[in-house]
Amino acid sequence: MIVKEIRFGPNTDEHDYEFKKKHAIKFLEDGAKLKAFVFFKGRSIIYKDQGHILLLRLAQELEEYGKVEQMPKLEGKRMIMFITPKKK
Repeated sequence: MIVKEIRFGPNTDEHDYEFKKKHAIKFLEDGAKLKAFVFFKGRSIIYKDQGHILLLRLAQELEEYGKVEQMPKLEGKRMIMFITPKKK
């Protein structure tokens, strides 16, 4: 299975978010697994709650296209979440 990655910063703005979400939808519709992650540079790790909220919001908005395989979890400087496409 193909895994596509989408990377966010903890303070991704609305426009950027929507743009990346469109890509995420396309990936899931094409049957690819999605690895969404928030990358924390330096001290931005203090915003890990924001990163968590961002990923959960993405999961919620992608509900009709895929289901969360792994809830957001922090690995080093990255918070990672996997979404698998729903079977057609």
